[in-house]
Amino acid sequence: MTEISSKEILSNYNLIKESVGEAKNVKIIAVSKTHSFKIIQNAFDCGIRIFGENYAQEFRDKIVNFQNKKYNDIEWHFIGHLQSNKVKYLAPYVTYIHSVDSIKLAEEISKQAIKNNRIIKILVQVNTSGEISKSGCQKEDLNDILKSIKDFQNIEVVGLMTIAGLEGTEEKTKEEFGLLKLLLEKTNKELKLNLTELSMGMTGDFEMAIKEGATMIRIGTAIFGNRNYNLG
Repeated sequence: MTEISSKEILSNYNLIKESVGEAKNVKIIAVSKTHSFKIIQNAFDCGIRIFGENYAQEFRDKIVNFQNKKYNDIEWHFIGHLQSNKVKYLAPYVTYIHSVDSIKLAEEISKQAIKNNRIIKILVQVNTSGEISKSGCQKEDLNDILKSIKDFQNIEVVGLMTIAGLEGTEEKTKEEFGLLKLLLEKTNKELKLNLTELSMGMTGDFEMAIKEGATMIRIGTAIFGNRNYNLG
């Protein structure tokens, strides 16, 4: 497979920025899962500094290439399903973990953040589609999770995340994104929190997500092209 060039990546990224338009508060996360160090380096060389990874072990193997101080200003986001026993691979490096769906996982992130003398920002993932295949806590459990984790050491709860259902219509997807925004407003009021981040929207639905209040969008294919599942 021919690796995508810096020029192509920059052109794709600029198209996303044009689509984002006047929503200046929206953070574009370039989802680099399954892509090689060289491709991420190409993205870095054209000015991209915010990257999202989905697989803990892949990230563990990939991060060794980014230890040069040249890459110190990269902001790493972990956006995939995460098992507690793999938090240790992420804790020394990530700024955000989007996929916290249990008290147990948040507790382990806190433990590993303390161990690495870091503050890790987290978002609680909510299953807004109701699909069994989707990760995320149930909306009915959100308040209890937030109450339990909001004072954990070395983590900062900053918002909520969701992934739209695979089989949903455009109207259903809009409803799911709208629900996440309502949940954020509701929990802020009821628990006297100040959550500000809504991570929702990917290549196929980010424009709708922005209309529904997204502050973070996770864009992979539209920036990097098709994924490389043969990454060694």
